[in-house]
Order: sequence, then C-alpha cells, then structure tokens
Amino acid sequence: MQTADILFLLLGLGVFGFYLGRGRALAVANPLGGIRQLHSLPSYYGMHIVICALIPSLLLFGLWIIFDSTVIDGLVMGSLPETITPSDNASYSLLLNKITNVASGIIPATGQPQALVDASAYKLYLENLSRWSLTTLVLMVSMSGLVWGRFKVQAKFQARQAVEKVMQNMLFGCACLAIFTTLGIVLSVLFESIQFFRSVSVYDFVFGLEWSPQTAIREDQVGSSGSFGAIPLFAGTLLVSAVAMVIAVPVGLMSAIYLAEYASKNIRTFAKPALEVLAGIPTVVYGFFAALTVAPFLRDLGNDFGVSISSESALAAGGVMGIMIIPFISSLADDVITAVPQSMRDGSLAMGATQSETISKVVIPAALPGIVGGIMLAVSRAIGETMIVVMAAGLAANLTANPLESVTTVTVQIVTLLTGDQEFDSPKTLAAFALGLMLFIVTLLLNIFALHIVKKYREQYE
Repeated sequence: MQTADILFLLLGLGVFGFYLGRGRALAVANPLGGIRQLHSLPSYYGMHIVICALIPSLLLFGLWIIFDSTVIDGLVMGSLPETITPSDNASYSLLLNKITNVASGIIPATGQPQALVDASAYKLYLENLSRWSLTTLVLMVSMSGLVWGRFKVQAKFQARQAVEKVMQNMLFGCACLAIFTTLGIVLSVLFESIQFFRSVSVYDFVFGLEWSPQTAIREDQVGSSGSFGAIPLFAGTLLVSAVAMVIAVPVGLMSAIYLAEYASKNIRTFAKPALEVLAGIPTVVYGFFAALTVAPFLRDLGNDFGVSISSESALAAGGVMGIMIIPFISSLADDVITAVPQSMRDGSLAMGATQSETISKVVIPAALPGIVGGIMLAVSRAIGETMIVVMAAGLAANLTANPLESVTTVTVQIVTLLTGDQEFDSPKTLAAFALGLMLFIVTLLLNIFALHIVKKYREQYE
C-alpha cells in the first residue's frame, strides 16, 4: 500500500473513532440520566479515541518513513559480493544510484552484471516487504488505540483534561520544533563559517575593502589567494536597500493614511486589493521590469541631462525593489492605523483639531509601533532580496555610495558562490556561509532595534 493510501486510511479510522467515542459516551450517559452525568462533553470522548488511534500510528509511520530507505539501502549494499563492493563514498553512491535506476526501470537490466541485477531485485523485494509491513503495523497500532480508547469511555473519565493535555503538548512540540530549526540553521552556518575563518582572517573579512573570491588553481596565477573583504558587499546591500526604502516608506505610508482616513468606502474597496496585487508578483518579473524597462530609461534620461548612469545601477534595482515593498508597508500600516480606537479621533476633533492635525498628532503616534514594525519587516525583505539585484544591479563588488553606479549585494554573492557543483572545502565556497552569518547578525541587530523602538512608543501611548 502506498504512503498516501495509508494516510487516507488513518484519516478514515480517525473519523470513525470520533463518532465511535461520541456514540459510546452517549450510550453510557443515557442510563445515568443524560450527558450531564458525564465528566466531559461527548465530543471530548470522541477526540480522545482519535488521539489514541492516530498519534501512536502516525509516530510509527513517520519514523518508518525516515529510516526505511537507509535500512533498505544498507541491506542491499551489504548483499553485494566483495569483488564489486565499493571502497569509497563516491563509488558507493554511484553504484547505489545505478541499482536504484535498474530497480525502477530507468536503466534496462539487459547487459548489466548479474550481481547488480540481483541487488536490484532484492531492493524491490525489500521495498515491497517494507510497504506491507508498515501497513500492517500501522493498522494494528491504530486499531489497538481504538479499542483502548473505547475502553476508557466511562462516566468518570476526565476526557477533556486528557485531550487538552495532549493538545498542549503538541503545541509545545511545535514551538520547540521552530526553535530547534532556527538553532540548527544558525549552527550549520556557524560551523561552516568557522572553517572559512581558519583560512581567512576575521579582520580581513569584516573590514576588507576588496571582494574577489576567485581563487586560482596554480600558485603563480594572479589572485591565487583571493580577496574576501565584505565591506563592498554590505555597502552595496545597504545602498540598494536605502534606495528601496526611500521610495517604499513615503509611498506606502501615505497610501495607508489615505486609505484608512480619507478614502471613501467604494475607493478603499477597489484601491486596497489593487495595491496588494503588487505583493503577489514574482520577484523575477520585477527583475525583468528593472533590467528591460527601468534601467534603460534611467540610462537614457541621464544621457539627456549629461549624467552618466550605469546600465546596471543601484538606483534601478533599488527603485524597483521599493515598488515591490510598497504593499508590505501599506498593508501593515493600514491595519495598525485602522486599529487605533475611534475614541481617540473623536476626542481630538472635539478639542477643535482638524482632521490632518488629528492624524499627525494622535493617530500616527498611537500607531507608530506597528508602523515601525512594518518598516523593519520591509527592510529585512529588501536586504534579503536577490533576483532583482542579480538582473538589474549586476555582480560587480564596487565600494561606492553613488546610486548611479553598479553594485552587488550579499545575497547575490551567496547565490553566485553556491551555484553549480561545489566542494565545501575551499575558502571561495565557504565564504558564502560567512556572508550568511554576517547577514544574520545584521538582521538580528535590526530586529532588536525595531523591538526597542516599538517598546518605547508603546509605553508612551498605551
């Protein structure tokens, strides 16, 4: 039985278990005078049976799926004769992949060594045995849970407490999973960065002014050691992000103020969804727009005024990125402005303030924590953007504060360094992890700053 079939079968057993428990609870309550004699509502008894039937079987199912292929591959490779047993990891992976392809029919068995054909047949046998074993065990565990859950349906059984405790533990597990996932990401980047800093000085990386990670093969070639100064990359990242925010913050904030305070209901109904459509456009489309429309337009406009503007400028990339970010700021700012209590507006107007004075002196300060949070979210979005910069700003690591020149960003260089087949044992490749670590630290500092601002103004206006 296939994986999807097992899951659908478990879902059906869960639905059956719910109605079984609910019906059993009603049957127990009727002779006693009704459901008031039960400790919990009948639905809780049904949910308890669902938990007993599904959680153990799903745990078994998940563990089996995780270790199934590893165990089967180990048994298959262990059945090979010593004469063709691979001696290194690369040969091992290649032979295992070939056996898998023969077993699945991608490679015909005709002309292959008999030992390899036998291993492919053995692999098919083990996979079939694994599927049926998994089906049998999962059904046995699930049915055992159904029986046990039905046995527990009694008038004095505290089903609600049992169900809520399980749900609380599940929520706690999800929270821990999120935390451990974040910790795993940080540690994986940190360990690879430590390997990079064994070859390149931390000082040279953080304060270096030249970025040229192209290491040479021979010692006599130019740039054989590479240059890993990250200052040009972070300068380019901040420059592009600054251009984007100069466009996105005023337009997004003013749009939110108009939609929340001035626009009629009909205009708001049309304008808000139309503005938020920008958030659904893929970034590659923005990249095409920046490279094929905005950048040539800015270059030609600069020529008309005698100003030299690069065809891959930070202004083009940042401008289009700012257009992309407008919906983030506008939507969040609109929500927090709308959430300001109407009583604050009425009090200001009753004191003789105009609508514009009420907005600038009362509404905006009260909504400032949410507005700052939306802006910082937009800044993080701008710092992490890659596709627009690749297509509109190029790959040149120039240390400049001129938005009319070509620059690159940290994320673009990470993508460039990790494109294609890479061996993670050279400073060139490991530099991507060091850049990722630095980007993580910068983003973390921005978030801490945003939380400080939000907390400061929230204390003043609550």
